[in-house]
Amino acid sequence: MRILQFVSRLFVGLIFIFSGFVKAVDPMGSTFKFTDYFLAFGMDALKETAFPLAILLSTLEFTVGMALIFNSRKNITAWLALLFMLFFTPLTFVLAISNPVTDCGCFGDALVLSNWETFWKNIVILAFTLVIFSRRKKDKNQHPVWEQNLLVGFALVVSIWISTHSYRHLPLIDFRPYHIGANISDGMKIPDGAPADEYRSLFKYQKDGVVKEFDETNYPWQDTTWKYVDSEQIKIKEGYTPPIHDFSISNETEGDITNMVLSDNGYTFLLVSKNLREINESALLKIKELSFYALENNIQFIGLTASGEDAMQNFKTTNELPFEFYNTDEIQLKTIIRSNPGLLLLKKGTILDKWHFRDFPEANQLQGNLAAYSITKHQTLNINLLIISITSTLLLLLVLFSLIRIQFAEAKNRLRL
Repeated sequence: MRILQFVSRLFVGLIFIFSGFVKAVDPMGSTFKFTDYFLAFGMDALKETAFPLAILLSTLEFTVGMALIFNSRKNITAWLALLFMLFFTPLTFVLAISNPVTDCGCFGDALVLSNWETFWKNIVILAFTLVIFSRRKKDKNQHPVWEQNLLVGFALVVSIWISTHSYRHLPLIDFRPYHIGANISDGMKIPDGAPADEYRSLFKYQKDGVVKEFDETNYPWQDTTWKYVDSEQIKIKEGYTPPIHDFSISNETEGDITNMVLSDNGYTFLLVSKNLREINESALLKIKELSFYALENNIQFIGLTASGEDAMQNFKTTNELPFEFYNTDEIQLKTIIRSNPGLLLLKKGTILDKWHFRDFPEANQLQGNLAAYSITKHQTLNINLLIISITSTLLLLLVLFSLIRIQFAEAKNRLRL
């Protein structure tokens, strides 16, 4: 039973840490997901709580997971884990039945699960959580309370820092299909042989004042006593959906220019704003400088927004901007970059760089080869992330090894007694 308790702690703890971390690196993604749920259930008044709830949820999950792994504050942690699962397991069952939002968002964009997959996943986690809860008082913790509190405090600080940094800049790790290095055109392709959506046709015919439904196998097409009323297509099986869909660039003047932009051999700056009325005005000066820099250096600079034609023209005229705005689906814009405004650098449809409005580059930083500039910048970032990842993994492995060694040592002592 002690081994089962130990395995349960590691299993539930690692899942909580992973779930909390992938939410913490993208707090705006969790905010959008909470907003989707509130709108789906008619709770529009709660939209303002979406962001603090996103921070709270990721912090709680990450901290409980760390406490479980390190066996800190056992009683409180067991209660929190149990209450967490008792709340979300029935909730995910309701979501699986009603399906108001197709993706639960429980693992952010790192791992997309359907609502039914999420429910069954929670059933498994709940079972292991019950083991942890039932044995929370069986063994005394050998570490003093101050050490346990220090661990919990450290987990809180780390999670909040990750969320804050990712909100004020961009996600530390980008799990979305518009990450740096991704080719937008490739992301929209459907592979050969990929399954397509399957539909069932229903036909409504009337006879003697009675309307009856038929399908393709039995509709009375030869019986003239039945009069056709209506038909509909019902999707019975979901086909392959490419990672990037509903992406287009168009306006009323030039029409759709998506292929022209994505196939351009030169550099292209995309200024992204899901709503021009909500754009952060502190970035306007930088936007103007960068757009004039692009104009002087024969670099394409265009704006993407979900705002209407009048809003686009008014924004351009009011701020005396030398570039045009085009419409793109709002959901795609929110997926492309978690900043309003945000900036992308493209070449032949490949995303070379992305900037939060707080990190827009100075024009003099962009002299020379833009691709080399972006590669050098992100090589440095990737090296730093690699060092952090390796260090964290080694520390976690050392902790797990120590915990396993302690468990085996205690088991041997009990056998000797």
